[in-house]
This record gives sequence, C-alpha cells and structure tokens, in this order.
Amino acid sequence: MSAALSLSAPPATVPVPIAVVLGVAREYVDANRFDAAERLLGHVLAATPNHAETLHLRGYIAFKRGNGKEAATLMEQALAAGARAPRQYCNLAEVYRMNARLDDALTMVRRAAALAPMDPVCHFNEAMVRFDRLEIADCIRAARRAIALRPDMPEAHMRLGQSLLLEGNFAEGWEEYEWRYKIAGAQALMPKTDKPQWDGNPLPDDQGLLLIADQGFGDVMMFARYLPWVQSRVRRVAVACSPDMSGMLRRLFPGPTYFSRWEKCPPYVAFCPYSGLPRLHGTRLDSIPAPMPYFSPKPGRLAAWRERLDRLLPAGLRRVGIAWSGRPSHNNDRNRSIRLERLAPLAAVAGIALVSLQKGPAAAQCADWHGPAPLVNLDAQIESFEDTAAILAQLDLLVSVDTSVGHLAGALGKPAWIMLPFAPDWRWLMARSDSPWYPSVRLFRQTAPRAWTPLIETVAGELAAFVARPV
Repeated sequence: MSAALSLSAPPATVPVPIAVVLGVAREYVDANRFDAAERLLGHVLAATPNHAETLHLRGYIAFKRGNGKEAATLMEQALAAGARAPRQYCNLAEVYRMNARLDDALTMVRRAAALAPMDPVCHFNEAMVRFDRLEIADCIRAARRAIALRPDMPEAHMRLGQSLLLEGNFAEGWEEYEWRYKIAGAQALMPKTDKPQWDGNPLPDDQGLLLIADQGFGDVMMFARYLPWVQSRVRRVAVACSPDMSGMLRRLFPGPTYFSRWEKCPPYVAFCPYSGLPRLHGTRLDSIPAPMPYFSPKPGRLAAWRERLDRLLPAGLRRVGIAWSGRPSHNNDRNRSIRLERLAPLAAVAGIALVSLQKGPAAAQCADWHGPAPLVNLDAQIESFEDTAAILAQLDLLVSVDTSVGHLAGALGKPAWIMLPFAPDWRWLMARSDSPWYPSVRLFRQTAPRAWTPLIETVAGELAAFVARPV
C-alpha cells in the first residue's frame, strides 16, 4: 500500500514591508472593512508595538466607528511615537473636536498649518474647529484660505456658507450654501437626471417642477413656507418627500403632487431642493416669507387629542411638552441631544405636567423617570406629525432641543423654547433670543460647548416665572 499524500506543508515566513501592509489596511478602511484592517494592523503592532502610523490608523478606525475616546488615546500614542505628518495632526484635531476638546483641537490644526501652509485641508480643519468655538470671523477667514488654495473644495464652501448665514449675511451665504450637493455622497438625495436645477423663473403652465424635501423633518417644515411662492411661479409642482410629511403638506398646501417613491415622479423640466428655495426667493433677514402661523392642526385630530389629554393629565396644571433628542444620525447630534434625566430641574417647577413628545429610541428613557412633575409619555400614541401638531395645540409651552418638534411648534405659532448647542445651526443666527423664522419661538443658548447644566437651570427659572404668570 502506498503512503497517503499530504497537502499540508510547514508554515513559511514571508517578510512583507510594513508600508505594503498599511497600504492594504487603508484599502480595507476605505471599503469600511474595519475588522479586516484591524487584523492587519494588529500583526504590525505585535512586531513593532510603537509604530506611529499604525497606531494612528487604528485611531482613525476607532473614530470611524464612533469611539472618540479610544480614537484620541490611540492617536495620542501615535504622536508620542513620532507621528508628525500634517494630516495626522488634522485627524487628531477632528477627533478632539468631536470630543469637545476644542483648545486641543485648535493646537493641532495650528501645528498642521505651520507644517503645510499650502494644504487647504489644514485650513478647512481650522474652520471646523473655529466654528465649534463660535469664533465665526476666524472660521470664515480659515474657510476662505482653504478655498483660495482649492477653489473647488465643497466642504470649505459649505462651512463658509453656514457661517455667513449664521452671521445673517444671507446674500453671500445662500450662494456658498449651494455647494452642499457637491460634497461626496450628498448627490444620493437628488434625482438621477439630466434636467437642470430651477433658476426661480416662472415656467410655462405645461411644464413641471420637481421639489425635493432634501433635509430633515424640521427643514421640510421650515421651507414649506416657500410653497405658495413657488406655486405663484409654476403651475405644475411635484414634491418628493417622506410619507411622514406628505399627508400634512398635502392638507396644508394643496395643489402640488406629493410622492415618496421615484417611480411615481411625474414629468418635470427642472428640479430644486427645498433648502435651495430661500436663495431663489432672495430671502434676507427682513424678507422671510409666510404669515404666521402657516401650519394648523387637523380639526379631527385636534378634538380627539383634546379629549385624550384631558383624561391623561391632572386638571389645573400647566401643560409643558418636552423633547430632548433628535435623529441620532444627524451630523451634530452629539452636541444638540441630551438624556431625559438632564431635564430634572424642569420637573422641580411646581404647577406643571410634562408631556413627552419624544419619538424614537430615546422615548424609552421615560420608563426611568422619577421627577416630581407627572410625565405622560405619548410615544406609542403618536402616529404622525398630524398627531404631534394636535398635541402641541393643547399645550401651554414646548421645551425642546433643536429638533423637528421645535420647528413644528414654530410653524403652528405655539410658544416654544428651544435649547441650542453652543455653536448653533445657522438658522438660529448669533446671540439673539428670538427667531425671525418663528416669532413664537424663544431661544436659549449655551455659554460654553456642551454646557447643558447652566442652560437647563436658566430654563427652569424662566419656566417657574412662566407658570407664575396668570393664564
């Protein structure tokens, strides 16, 4: 009998240059294959534990996974091991920015710019840090330097536009804001078409215009005020928006065709994102359109919720709606959302009942509520924004972070107090406590990044004064 053949062989060691391994790891990272990249990097660190570029790349992976603290630790280790490239400083600056370590972030971008003064990315990263520090003039200067070095850098134009709008410079701000759809990935929100973007001029009656509700629910509510202006210029209007908004818009702004699937889109000769309408309208601070309110609750829902809330809430208490968390995927959610427990000072105000209008996973935090004020959680009963509008109509006040419920209250003309992050969204402008977009809204601003405690204590004090006033 002949011996059995074996396909196994003793392992062989084939040396591979670290640069080659890192190149493959970067390809994995670009493809979001983070586990595969980390396995390769682990092999490098097993052989050379203090390899600076490998540590930095592992920190970058941690950052992409949303682990800001681990990312900072690894990139700091890379720095200690000799990482000195300008982009490495920029990356660490972005990690620090995400962790609200803004002084450290500014140090890193300054080091990067000193090493590579002609690199537009260094100046763009400085603009991002300056914005979060609310150093808007410096942010604008840094963004302009980046654009001077790379005129086609959409991210820098976008940050410049947001900063100009925040300062109230709408004329230039709207133009720079248009660059947002040249940022990689943003075009996914737009239709695949060879049709031009609308220029705002009237169209013949037989030609259609496509509007795309391109941003969050709050933006759809905010820019819905432009629909009458659009309809005065175009007879055939189609609006692409989510089913969550289409029912309310169809009721409040009849005339356009509303749809939520591209195969249902009627013919059109031009398109425009909702968020591009203020530019076409020529909106300035003194010409924001729409008489207030421009939303109203649905009568049938209004009656049903009046009866329901009268049954759920104790009589004689002021009804205060609350919402504390926005959409988690929002790129600034880490700065604008909080946990319900942080609103405890509001619950200490006598004479109120809290009504949770929170939707999504954060609504589950109501189960752990132990505040002195009664809290009614309506998450399971709110089926649409029509319900939310009807509930808001029954309340004395809304206290909310910067999310869609605040926009809805403003569009309804209901009193609403919106608690803003230190560096707010452009639409809330700088320093002021009122909003030209929503006259019924009052703005409360942080005095430092993520400084929620003093802000909420201020709101609680104002709430006590509000409750003490005669109805």
